[in-house]
Amino acid sequence: MMRPAILCWIVAVSASAADAPKNRSAREALQPFNLLIGSWRAAGFPEGSPDERQKGHWTETVEWEWQFKADNAWLAVRFDKGKYFSKGELHYLPMEDNYELKVETTDKQALTFAGPLKEKQLTLERTDEGKKETQRLIFSLLHSNRIVYRYEVKPEGKTFYNKVYQVGATKEGVPFASVGAPERECVVSGGTGTITVTYNGKTYYVCCTGCRDEFRENPEKYIKEYEKRRAERAKETDK
Repeated sequence: MMRPAILCWIVAVSASAADAPKNRSAREALQPFNLLIGSWRAAGFPEGSPDERQKGHWTETVEWEWQFKADNAWLAVRFDKGKYFSKGELHYLPMEDNYELKVETTDKQALTFAGPLKEKQLTLERTDEGKKETQRLIFSLLHSNRIVYRYEVKPEGKTFYNKVYQVGATKEGVPFASVGAPERECVVSGGTGTITVTYNGKTYYVCCTGCRDEFRENPEKYIKEYEKRRAERAKETDK
């Protein structure tokens, strides 16, 4: 008969293994954000009365693209005419199996938010010791042509968050009703290709200039991965 102490140890180890971070590369872990790649027309509103919302209304353009360095990958974002942010980077944290967004505000502050992606919603938080509050950014990936992000704060000692503002965005140059249209796969990221690249006389697609430059550096690597993905999908279809 197995001793209780040994049984407890086995259960503990099994639980730890189940909770261990998934063994994923940054490029794999960031795949759910492929739909962000491209340029988005956005409109923001502060929380408040209809009059306050109208007076505080603003528009901005948000552009996302892939970035690569050696085996690492992340997403870069730029806010043109952004009211609160000017640029940022979205990274994967393998040890926590979470995500980290580093942003620069329009007044040159560097802020870091971190948190999980669950059911197409990325929830990122940071603690502001000076203001004695928890700040939260929530990105809702509603649709390939529609995303919403909102900013909330929770004062120290309070239970609930208060919404400060919300921004809704639609992808530029993509009709909202075109969801079912065939997509050209990015040979690097697996997202939707919008730019053509050529290697050995054959044309492929990439989704952004970051993927284009990475493909030019390592064409055979990404073509091999691309062909492998296609073969795997073909097998699944034939089952």
